[in-house]
Amino acid sequence: MEKGRALSLKPSATNHPLEFRNTTERGLNLDTVHERILHFMRLDPVATYKFIIGTDCQVHTGHTKFITGVVIQRLGKGAWACYRQVIVPRALHSIKEKLSMETTLSEEIAMYFDENKRLEMENIILPHLYQGATFDMFIHIDAGDDENRNRTAKFVQEMVRRVESVGMVPVIKPDCYVASAYANRFSKKPYRPLYEDNEVFDGSL
Repeated sequence: MEKGRALSLKPSATNHPLEFRNTTERGLNLDTVHERILHFMRLDPVATYKFIIGTDCQVHTGHTKFITGVVIQRLGKGAWACYRQVIVPRALHSIKEKLSMETTLSEEIAMYFDENKRLEMENIILPHLYQGATFDMFIHIDAGDDENRNRTAKFVQEMVRRVESVGMVPVIKPDCYVASAYANRFSKKPYRPLYEDNEVFDGSL
């Protein structure tokens, strides 16, 4: 029985493609995610935008569930968000291993948003800079540097350097809300492949 269960959770390119979902849509690929972001920004180009990627994981019986959130936030005026799910068929207990994989999954998405795609987003607000429009890109790292409160503290600087190497601004606790709040909301529920397709998810922030 355990062997069969492991097989059903086996991670691979086919089991965990770059597919995203939110409240209203499923099966989104990264090209579609990018289009949704551009559309959201074009609706109000004179605004302050934050493009944020963040990953959280939770250890469950026999597996670890990783959720990567992708959010375009229009400060004070809502957001558009979606997330990707990746299942590792064992319980990960190493803090560094979990944090490293969270960062890797966020970096994977960030690498898709190359210079050309970033320029497409920036060009929407460019004509409105003197009216206060801004656009910034972040990766939220679910870790803090307070050694008295966070067991992740000794690994934070390594993850910060990794995020900076892909051209994103790192954000750690207590301000990493896409990882610690949005992604965390979906990582807390154990993965059940037989039922998950029938579940309804709230993709709001």
